Amino acid sequence: MASPNLVSKNVEQIAALFPNCVTETAEGKAIDFDLLKQELSAEIVEGSKERYRMEWPGKREAIVTANIPTTNTLRPDRESSVNFDNSENIYIEGDNLEALKLLQESYLGKIKLIYIDPPYNTGKDFVYRDNFTQENDEFKFESGLKDEYNQRLVANPETSGRYHSDWLTMMYPRLKLARNLLCDDGILVISIDEIEVHNLRKLCDDIFGNNNFAGEIIWKNSSKNDQDYISIQHEYLLCYVKDKNVNKGNWLEKKEGLTEIYKAFESFKKKHGEDWDAIHQEALEWYKQFPESNPISSSKHYSWMDKVGVYFPDNISGPNYGQYVYDVVHPVTGEVCKPPASGWRYPEATMRQRIKDDLVHFGKDHATVPNNKTYLRNTEFQSLTSIRYKDGRVASKYLTRLFGENLFTNPKDHDLLCDLFKSLGVGNNDIVLDFFSGSGTTAESVLKLNSINESNCRYILVQIQEDLRETLKTATGGSKATIQRAIDFLTTKGRPTNICELAKERIRLASNKMKMELGPNIDYGFRVYYLDESNMQDVYYRPQEYNQENLDLFADNVKGDRTSDDLLTQVILDWGLPLSLRIEQLNISSKQVFKVAENSLMACFDKGIDEKFAKEIAAHKPLRVVFRDASFKNDTAKENVKQLLKQLSPDTEMRVI
Repeated sequence: MASPNLVSKNVEQIAALFPNCVTETAEGKAIDFDLLKQELSAEIVEGSKERYRMEWPGKREAIVTANIPTTNTLRPDRESSVNFDNSENIYIEGDNLEALKLLQESYLGKIKLIYIDPPYNTGKDFVYRDNFTQENDEFKFESGLKDEYNQRLVANPETSGRYHSDWLTMMYPRLKLARNLLCDDGILVISIDEIEVHNLRKLCDDIFGNNNFAGEIIWKNSSKNDQDYISIQHEYLLCYVKDKNVNKGNWLEKKEGLTEIYKAFESFKKKHGEDWDAIHQEALEWYKQFPESNPISSSKHYSWMDKVGVYFPDNISGPNYGQYVYDVVHPVTGEVCKPPASGWRYPEATMRQRIKDDLVHFGKDHATVPNNKTYLRNTEFQSLTSIRYKDGRVASKYLTRLFGENLFTNPKDHDLLCDLFKSLGVGNNDIVLDFFSGSGTTAESVLKLNSINESNCRYILVQIQEDLRETLKTATGGSKATIQRAIDFLTTKGRPTNICELAKERIRLASNKMKMELGPNIDYGFRVYYLDESNMQDVYYRPQEYNQENLDLFADNVKGDRTSDDLLTQVILDWGLPLSLRIEQLNISSKQVFKVAENSLMACFDKGIDEKFAKEIAAHKPLRVVFRDASFKNDTAKENVKQLLKQLSPDTEMRVI
């Protein structure tokens, strides 16, 4: 019902001639007139000072968003958890920006590896909208703190004038906060596709410094040919370290296909005995079945075998012309062997010893230059390589077997991630964080890593409660059927239809499967927390507004629906303690007492705290003790307990909330 927008038409025409002059603004696509002037002039056009940096509409907002503190907290969900009190693994439901802010004190400089698989910005996915200027009630609704559909997830179509800008504005504060959590030798790995990989690289350069870029891994995960121009059959994994001065990058990986190679040669030996030439000929034929893209094919030069093992004949010539010159006699013909053009690599005495130790490979006769024997078992590891071959359908098929049906769209491969984590040096008591955790692949990757390394690596997963019914409305193609199956699965289980419930079930099933196969020596449990508003009452009254009617609001500063578990979690976060600390529940003088990490913290939120109870607490000599303000009869009772604790356990710090 309006005339044509001639400005938009003109912008499109200019964009066709000068695509580099099209930019994004807060209002949408626009023309960079300074750049357009330069394109139309043979002289340098004076304008704003040029500098090397990345800019987009919303960057300043993103910086402010990262710095704004949060009043939200985490509330434990024991029912969804597995071995809550003892497990050191954490699963957080809620907006990852808020969660990252809450983890800043407890995990500052403690995370070894951050792996994330963020929304790929394909024009069909969603991004998080972070509006720090909203009023409190509006924020609660849009953040999903009160609405399970979580309105902070908004569509980001490719036709949007802020298509790239919105995605960058979403990613920037999360990566900025994530960097704080990495330890000095910490590592960041991000899965991404071709649409935003160039922007993400610049974004990470901005946050981590381009000197801390460690490289990118190309994961060839598909063989489909269904795109115009060039069919994209791979994704990227961008790798950064927090500080290259600390993390020197001694990253090694075990060559793929070794098990198959060793198994094949054992069968050849069983068939031919010690007829090494026959084994060599059969090995050459065996390698032919593998295409060049198969990792086994890259090891085809290891086609020889002796009593020690599989090897390949390696160069034995000296690095410089005329290095060492002497005669080497062929063990069969008794004639002098043909020497390398530049001489032998070793002095004569060393060479004689190597021949005696059967470390030199001789040809059929003396006309062939001998070679070194390089054994496969001594070269099983190589520097981390930049290419991975793994069919993307493998992960989907695995989860289909695990659940009994296909419930996830494009999950990541936990075997691939496990191998990568191991190569990056993750293990021991390290912590892995994934704040776009999706189907929970990272959790299973860490569990498998622990089973291989016999380590106690822990994970922290964060995932927004994305309602699958809402996702179904915008799904296309085969993904629609997959999402519907996931909804039906959760409905039959009597659980909310959000991605978190599906991921938690995946971790439970995978843990049970692994426990049956490997035994109970790994921490298979996890503690579930969900993001919510503060446990404390929202009090906005000024002193002059007090009256008899609203005085009851201040009788207790804790909201009425909050439990002792809720308060304990907030205390742990406020005190900057890890959420993974072991929790014991004691009964002291008929009161519930939480004992966290032996004597690190004791907390009681029951009423009737008095001097008798304080004496029993003091006997444990806790470093910290926390009570609730409403637990004391009056201020006098509170002060008496404080003084008694100071007398009986002077090293105990008391706090009242």
